[in-house]
Amino acid sequence: MNEQKLGAISALIFDLDGTLIDSAPDLQAAGNRMLVPLGRREVSVEEVQMMIGDGVPKLVERCFEATGDIPPEDEFQKHVAAFIKDYEPRSAELTVAFDGAVDILEKLKATGIKLSICTNKPYGATMEILSKLGLAHYFDVVIGGDTLPGIKKPDPRHLLAALDKMGVEPARAAMVGDNGNDVQASHAAGLPVVLLSHGYTKIPVAELGAEAVIDRFADLEAALANLA
Repeated sequence: MNEQKLGAISALIFDLDGTLIDSAPDLQAAGNRMLVPLGRREVSVEEVQMMIGDGVPKLVERCFEATGDIPPEDEFQKHVAAFIKDYEPRSAELTVAFDGAVDILEKLKATGIKLSICTNKPYGATMEILSKLGLAHYFDVVIGGDTLPGIKKPDPRHLLAALDKMGVEPARAAMVGDNGNDVQASHAAGLPVVLLSHGYTKIPVAELGAEAVIDRFADLEAALANLA
């Protein structure tokens, strides 16, 4: 693979959860560590997969919603803070990179293409995972869900901040993700998007409006080359 084969693309923005990594088992474990002491039932990994994508506060809210009532706001915010404190240092115990993720990052990095992460996961947990999985060195920029106050995907400013830090115009970039937030943010920022079918989405991935959908990372270079 070389830069010429990827046409005008000189930078890629990757989503994290459901795209590069299978993080649902660790999020499920943290959710259950929160719920069980409160006398609530455990949530399954399948349930948690459908809760992922909008950041920790939404995931915590969905855990409570699935097992009973949502606590009052003050109490709820304490649970969110406790969840983050518990989850961050343990966020890479069960989490793994999807098959082919490391290989494609290695190939892309070798071409000189700039790589970044835009995720709604908190920055601390994101860096813990990238470090533990040996992925951090591939990325020039990492934008977490708490990096820009009040800004998360699908807000396009989340992606535009990454492009600005990389010094790349939207016309020379693309996104790789797995759900509707990635499509909405990308299109609003003027980027094409390639989705992985192995991710976390309530809506079938083929119905999300991406420029391309692939089943494995081995197909990514061809999908990117075809975006032009």
